[in-house]
Amino acid sequence: MLNFLLVPFVHRFGFLRVFSYISFRAAGAAVTALLLSFIVGPLIIRRLRAMRLHQVVREGTPDSHAQKARTPTMGGLIIIISSVLPTLLWARLNNPYIWIGVAMMLWMGLIGFLDDFLKLRQKQRGEQNRGLIERYKLTGQILAGIALGLYVWWFPLSHLPGASTTLPFYKYILIVPATTGIAWLYVGFVTFVITGTSNAVNITDGLDGLAAGLMAIAVITLGVFAYVIGRVDASHYLGLFYMTGAGELTIFCLAVAGACIGFLWFNAYPAQVIMGDTGALALGGALGAIAVVLKSEFLLLFLGGLFVAEMMSVILQRYVFKYRRKRYGLEYAQAHRVFRRAPLHHHFEMCGWTETQVVVRFWIIGILCAFLAVSTLKLR
Repeated sequence: MLNFLLVPFVHRFGFLRVFSYISFRAAGAAVTALLLSFIVGPLIIRRLRAMRLHQVVREGTPDSHAQKARTPTMGGLIIIISSVLPTLLWARLNNPYIWIGVAMMLWMGLIGFLDDFLKLRQKQRGEQNRGLIERYKLTGQILAGIALGLYVWWFPLSHLPGASTTLPFYKYILIVPATTGIAWLYVGFVTFVITGTSNAVNITDGLDGLAAGLMAIAVITLGVFAYVIGRVDASHYLGLFYMTGAGELTIFCLAVAGACIGFLWFNAYPAQVIMGDTGALALGGALGAIAVVLKSEFLLLFLGGLFVAEMMSVILQRYVFKYRRKRYGLEYAQAHRVFRRAPLHHHFEMCGWTETQVVVRFWIIGILCAFLAVSTLKLR
């Protein structure tokens, strides 16, 4: 918005030219998001406490998490507000990349909000804390993935074919379905990415500051890719496909990063507020959407290595337990689990790591994953 309002006056006030630079506006969005989270954070936390919207502790979590039942949840509202408003303020509003990222964050945030709200209402009524029925939640995620896949396929955002993706470590290799008749497979692929990413971030959100810190690392890294892909000179030098307008997505990425870092002010151990599904699903949806529109879906395997590990730990734990229970009986299955607890961060807690040790060490691994993802820019 500021770009449209101020750039026309450049001929009169030359210093306003900086508002045409993506790097300046991205930095402005990050700072604005950070400061906005400091402003709206206390207001939302006080409101959540007044409404007694306390965290519902997941079944199977370590006993040390019992005190979290008194911590307000739905703190993801802080992240959503602090991400969306700065993005709309600093980005060019005629850019489709921006609207896709914002729309996906809001849609997934709405699903998470409904889930959190129903869990809290059921808790207050003394009912089983099921939240939004799993198939309804999954339906909402799948619909979002299908909508994004169809839009990118039918309305390509650049000169590249809509139904296509790229591979890390390879330059100028574009994977496109052989014929239009099977291009619909791309829609399924996008749906898998969006659903998997949103659920992976949601599963990771189990310790104070863990998901917010890892998301900040991930979106900053994707912001680097968006900036490079959106520049003709840099993309050509690094062997990437140039995508017109993709650089504007850097603003959204840094706004989300600023919001996550600002949220850590309140979410660091011991947390004053927990993001809940409201924030986790919104962040996961945004992360997946950014990767899809940048045609960097496979990059998530490197960049989001910990998110993948957390998701796989739950899947492996569940299916191995079911197999062993059916084959050897319940007692054997309970005594021979793959992990002491799942997701993965709870396993390390049960191994004797403190909560802060798990979070900081996972952040360090997240940074290493980010370095590996950035290294693919040159290893092509």
